[in-house]
Amino acid sequence: MYFNTEKMEKTIGRLAEKTLEVGETVSGLLVKKAFTYQIMAPDDLHVFSQLSIANISQRITVAYNAAFGVLKHRLKQMFESVKSLPDEESEGPAFRVHERLTVKYELEKHISLHWRSDPISDMVSDSVVALVLNISREIPKVVVESEEATKTEEENNKKA
Repeated sequence: MYFNTEKMEKTIGRLAEKTLEVGETVSGLLVKKAFTYQIMAPDDLHVFSQLSIANISQRITVAYNAAFGVLKHRLKQMFESVKSLPDEESEGPAFRVHERLTVKYELEKHISLHWRSDPISDMVSDSVVALVLNISREIPKVVVESEEATKTEEENNKKA
């Protein structure tokens, strides 16, 4: 047996205040309660259900030995929007990436990343952490290569 049932959603709260035209798009949360569906604005969730919305702020501190300008330059190559923050908003140099993530230079060769958790901000923070770790890994390699080049030049000068 096959039952073809139509599903009907009711708009409630602030979304129900506006009369919609045929074909007009509705944006909100779809909540299933028992066998009924309701569409509501995110602000109405706690009013019409026992659910609530929470914001999670995240912070991570990562060791970083290179110049802060190097990180900013690399991030500008990777992301479209990297803006410096005024010193009044932060203690020390800082900038925002995509208006979602704040990168601050902390004392003792560390940087901290601050963001409000959502899928896109989490992806941006993951890529920034990967970039920081990559830069930190490259710095010793550059120093070793430049030391080897200096030794080679000194040996060539001694032979000549």
